[in-house]
Amino acid sequence: MDSKAYTASLAELRTLRDEIKKKQAEVAKLETERARRVTALAGYEKAKAERIAPAAGMSLAEVVAIAPILAPDSLTTPARPAPAAPDSDVHAQPVEEPCAAQTPEPAPGAAAPPMTRGPRTPAPADAVPSTPAPVETPPATAHAAPAAKAPAAAPQPPPASTPSSLAAAGVPRPLPSLPEGPEGDRWVGHTAHLASTRPNFTQQARSTAFLDTATGMLVYRDQATRLDLGSRSAADILQAVFHTIPEGVERIYLTAGDPWHREAGRYPFLRDAVAAWLNAPIPGWRTDTGRGKDRMAGHFVHARHPVGRYQRESADQHVEIRSVGEWFDPDGADPTTIRDAFVLLWKALRSHWPDAVIMGSPSQTGRDLWTRTIPARGQFSDGYPVLSEELRGLLHATAGQGRTELITPPDVPDQLPSLVEYDRTFAYAKHTWKSPVGTPRRITAATFASWSEKEQTKALFGCGHWQVRVTVPDGWNHVGILPAPAPGERAWHYPRTPGTTFTTWAGGPEVYTALSNPLASWKVEILDGLLWEDGKPLDDWSRKLKEAWASLSAQADLHGDPTHRQAAHLASRAVRSLLLYGIGSFAQRPRTVTGTTPRTAERDIPADAEIIGFDDDHVTWQRPTGFSRDPNAHPEWAATIWSGARAALLSMRMRDDNTHVGALHAPPGTVVAFRTDAVYLTAPQNWPYHGQPGEYLHKGHLTGPVPAPTTEDELLALRDAGRTALHRTRTGGDA
Repeated sequence: MDSKAYTASLAELRTLRDEIKKKQAEVAKLETERARRVTALAGYEKAKAERIAPAAGMSLAEVVAIAPILAPDSLTTPARPAPAAPDSDVHAQPVEEPCAAQTPEPAPGAAAPPMTRGPRTPAPADAVPSTPAPVETPPATAHAAPAAKAPAAAPQPPPASTPSSLAAAGVPRPLPSLPEGPEGDRWVGHTAHLASTRPNFTQQARSTAFLDTATGMLVYRDQATRLDLGSRSAADILQAVFHTIPEGVERIYLTAGDPWHREAGRYPFLRDAVAAWLNAPIPGWRTDTGRGKDRMAGHFVHARHPVGRYQRESADQHVEIRSVGEWFDPDGADPTTIRDAFVLLWKALRSHWPDAVIMGSPSQTGRDLWTRTIPARGQFSDGYPVLSEELRGLLHATAGQGRTELITPPDVPDQLPSLVEYDRTFAYAKHTWKSPVGTPRRITAATFASWSEKEQTKALFGCGHWQVRVTVPDGWNHVGILPAPAPGERAWHYPRTPGTTFTTWAGGPEVYTALSNPLASWKVEILDGLLWEDGKPLDDWSRKLKEAWASLSAQADLHGDPTHRQAAHLASRAVRSLLLYGIGSFAQRPRTVTGTTPRTAERDIPADAEIIGFDDDHVTWQRPTGFSRDPNAHPEWAATIWSGARAALLSMRMRDDNTHVGALHAPPGTVVAFRTDAVYLTAPQNWPYHGQPGEYLHKGHLTGPVPAPTTEDELLALRDAGRTALHRTRTGGDA
């Protein structure tokens, strides 16, 4: 084969690749339809997986994965373990426990003695009590025998997917653990020469316009103009905007219209439609790949909030097209009101940061503002060091975010007496007052067991991340407390069946809640853990954002002009996004870079990239890049905040009112769902509310009988109806 034949064969191979991609899309649509029909068949009370599987051309496990209700006993009931020697730590192994064929349960060294509580006092999720409840240590005879150490986890996070056979059988994914010996000691440290430091430069503001692509209304500075956007393609938008604003703009926020979805019906997946819209040819423009240190991988392809980056071919002129939905739900506001909201946001931030600049996204802006609160003097004036890549990978794999759970019949009635929504106001801001700093200490099971009750309690109230073996107490009849790994990528569930034993990782607030909740103490064994010093790296940043939020919220409630009130409300939501997405950016998940390359330059596509879309002119690809050397990566901060927020969903003390609130303070059987900051109940609660961060706002109320939701879409529909109904009740009119 000569060079010419080789080049021709490559072209034929690309053609074949494109045909395969098209066929795969067709197959995917057929498989989606098949799954829908399997789900429909599962609704028949006498349906059996054994009959559906051959009719669908699927295995029994594949059918059960789609419709778990069809699972036969052999898949849902694990075999009983063989009889063991009598031991006070031996428990039955219900469904949630991994079967014996799985990776051995990690248990570093000798397991710590199970911790129990004497007086059952509610567990505050927000602060250390002045008199901690004692941790009772059982006698030495109750200690578990030393367990075999599981193989050391690899430094990188676990695979992105779980084998379908394990998922179908309901087998949880194994979580990584800290290696024994010198390798584990090497993990427990920081990345050399990488720290978060205070910037020595001022961000440059970018000229911004706001465009409603549904009406064609463009707002730039204090001028509003109606444009003819033609087909609403990126080319038509840029041509119309730059004709109206000859000097040009650097950022265009689309406030309504979602033009990237205009031909969604032609594509099997929404992201393919977005990629086609972004990559459509624009005369005189090309895809922007960034400038200097601000390197960008072309367009950012996202199904709902994509980012288009373009550069003029004849001049050094760059522009972004973004969705304002990254910041808040516009809720029908016109571009002028949305521009006013950004002006109010900027003014509120400037009162705390003289050099504040609103960047493209809330995560970028929030993290930039945080760096400007890093102390110039004191212990961390040289910056906050970044954990080792191994510890960041461990936290990525073992620290979940918000709790999302839907409890369905028969655990709740088929017809609910009502559905009441309580949403925690500006929730994460409640949990930023204390965060881990410095080099963590590894706390083994033996070390924890050797501590006094006071030392154990102090450690659990500190900034820690713990590997624990948990047993749900006998007679437990309420929601689960601690997250456990479930089948699927980064999936979590909350076991609540009495006697269930599982191994997981959790933060101190959740562990303490399990031990000292107002109903019954759970059995928790500390297997391993990381413990940091308590610090306040986020406190100044969070305090300033809370003050900006409070100021804007007051304007939204009290200002006489309804348009200003709406703008202030949107600005307050933007402040919430700054904190919420700023915290999320600290987690620094392993990154996936998305890029677009002209078909004429396919040889430039990275060798490890996956092709995710294409058209006649461009190829869209993505590739994982792992953990970058991000100086602001602090997953330990995000994990601590998320753990505190999950614990507060269950039990939180309101000091000024001398009461406790949260799901565990509602009667058993009344909790229908959790959604990050919100809990949904079947009856209203007398929980005080003063409009402060972290408090429970009565946000929706739908009187019954209400059919119990069985899917997320059904829950969201009932949520929206409940909010509308409560608004009408309070205002005495239409929403």
